[in-house]
Amino acid sequence: MSGSAGGPGGGKLDINRAGVAELERALVGIGRRRARGIVRKREELKGFASPEDLLRVKGVTARILELNSQRVICSRRPDPASAAAAAAAAAAPRNGTATEAQEEEEEGEGALCSSQAPVQGCWEPDGLADLDPEPSSSYPLGGAESEDEESGGSSDGEESGGDVYFYYTVDERWIDYLERTEGGGLIRHTRPKMKRKSENGPDGRAQSPGKKLCRGSERGRMLGPCVASPTATFGDLRNAKAGQARCRHVPPLTPPPELQDWLRTFQRWSSPEKLLALDELIDRCEPPQIKHMMQVIEPQFQRDFISLLPKELALYVLTFLEPRDLLRAAQTCRYWRILAEDNLLWREKCRDVGIEEPLSLRKRRLLSPGFMYSPWKLAFLRQHRIDMNWRSGDARPPKVLKGHDDHVITCLQFCGNRIVSGSDDNTLKVWSAVTGECVQTLVGHTGGVWSSQMRDNIVISGSTDRTLKVWNADTGECVHTLYGHTSTVRCMHLHGTRVVSGSRDATLRLWDIETGQCLHVLMGHVAAVRCVQYDGHKVVSGAYDYTVKVWDPETESCVHTLQGHTNRVYSLQFDGTHIVSGSLDTSIRVWDAESGNCLHTLMGHQSLTSGMELRDNILVSGNADSTVKIWDIKTGQCLQTLQGPSKHQSAVTCLQFSSKFVVTSSDDGTVKLWDLKTGEFVRNLVALESGGSGGVVWRIRASNTKLVCAVGSRNGTEETKLLVLDFDVDLK
Repeated sequence: MSGSAGGPGGGKLDINRAGVAELERALVGIGRRRARGIVRKREELKGFASPEDLLRVKGVTARILELNSQRVICSRRPDPASAAAAAAAAAAPRNGTATEAQEEEEEGEGALCSSQAPVQGCWEPDGLADLDPEPSSSYPLGGAESEDEESGGSSDGEESGGDVYFYYTVDERWIDYLERTEGGGLIRHTRPKMKRKSENGPDGRAQSPGKKLCRGSERGRMLGPCVASPTATFGDLRNAKAGQARCRHVPPLTPPPELQDWLRTFQRWSSPEKLLALDELIDRCEPPQIKHMMQVIEPQFQRDFISLLPKELALYVLTFLEPRDLLRAAQTCRYWRILAEDNLLWREKCRDVGIEEPLSLRKRRLLSPGFMYSPWKLAFLRQHRIDMNWRSGDARPPKVLKGHDDHVITCLQFCGNRIVSGSDDNTLKVWSAVTGECVQTLVGHTGGVWSSQMRDNIVISGSTDRTLKVWNADTGECVHTLYGHTSTVRCMHLHGTRVVSGSRDATLRLWDIETGQCLHVLMGHVAAVRCVQYDGHKVVSGAYDYTVKVWDPETESCVHTLQGHTNRVYSLQFDGTHIVSGSLDTSIRVWDAESGNCLHTLMGHQSLTSGMELRDNILVSGNADSTVKIWDIKTGQCLQTLQGPSKHQSAVTCLQFSSKFVVTSSDDGTVKLWDLKTGEFVRNLVALESGGSGGVVWRIRASNTKLVCAVGSRNGTEETKLLVLDFDVDLK
């Protein structure tokens, strides 16, 4: 029979069947606390009598040993003669009479009963000292557990044949046996079945019989829950780092003779006294000594918790990291690199910044055999590099597209790799954004071109000759000429296959560009129509009569007339819900398209609002007062004013913004880049040498990777041309 008893740290002494009766007789007259002290085993006996033997057991790995070595104690089972000798020594009377406190003090000095001999077969690291005993009720002698262990000792009845090592977790109930056969070559692994009437959990409450503290893993089944022993010292933790050499941070020297006395004194103190002593000691340390403490202590509390978690939970934790931190985490170790390459993880990061498509490469690169780079991560990195090129990339020479002679470029469209410019020289030109070549010149208007729209290879233009023309950009053919207006076609907006045009004749017309037919005529303005928006259902127009009108094109009726401006309306934005109008009266008004109510009047500009752009609730407005403002149309607040020492020196002519940047052009001959969130000036993208003396940037259009600028002058100081700046990155 094998009996076991628990000490303060869960230590056990295996007692064979022959010595149990004699040991119990020897314990008569000694208090229960004393009895527990007799079977107490030294807390510091960490590790294994034969670690290589333990590694041969199925289910025990080096990783398990590394994680649990500070909590596992191993002992070789003594033979019956040794057990009887230990029992006799325990029963021997002491000299003189001692109080219970004296007996406990003797036990605290490292006595195992009355004998100072270590347990046979135990491995003991150098320099370990005994700890004070504490009562434990986990494994009392002669109880149900002894019977359970007797019935479950060895599965094949050969327990007495060879050396038996048992190991167990401190303060936990699993006891596992490793049995070496007489031949010495075979290691058997047997576990006794132990019944529990009740146990106390970590919080002190009773657990149900047989309940495990750590369920669902082989590690918990073998070595118990992953908690450190409450009585383990920091030195135990350092010494128990399996497979790691203990790093010394101080040069080797002869210890002071008083060091051991000092340490023994410290060891005898209670826990509050130790804390008080440590506080006083820290107060007397110099900064280099405190730094040394940190170098020793901090590494012991660093744990790779990500690698210990299931992959799904680890990925969930990583979702809270910013992309920059994810890239840094990927450099930590191989496993983190694999986690940080998860495609779904990067898909969410891409969607957060508006990237809707993964990057597809003709040749997929391997991170390791059988593992590929995440296409979503590559898309994110590509976009990041593009943003950095916009912000601070080396200025590559722009492509120069010369045309239209010295005429003014009045309208500009850019989609994909196709650029279309319209001029007051009565023509439009189609350019390749890749090669910079003029692909087509669209000739047919008899007056200057002042408005245009483009979708795919279809171009629509409006002219002072009072007509609209529909062109095929690939062939240069005029598909339709749309007649009806009686004055200059000043504005238009394309949606699907329908385009709405506004004219100086104060009317609007809805056209089908496939058939060339005029579907509806909208009349109601009393002055020139300057701007128009169309979402497929409603038409919104702004005119020189100071009003904004909302139309139902199917019934040709005016749904709302939005009154409030005190001067000409020059610019409009419409997202289906909100209407934003900019006027020469210096104000910007936000209207509700359904009710026609004015929601906000945005004040702050000093002159004509010449251009606006709206995305979600963010509005960016450019003004002739040389400033650009960023607004929140839901609250009516001005979020940023793009000004300061680097602001434009003349009227803002055009603008465009993305999720990160605002690009603005001006009569001062510059194109500036601003940070959308902070309003800070980033840099000049274009600065004409003739700027300030007649050089002008009339129009700009931008994509994710390219910027097209229409530049020239009205006094001949700057040649009319298009500049194409490329911020794309090469995929290697």
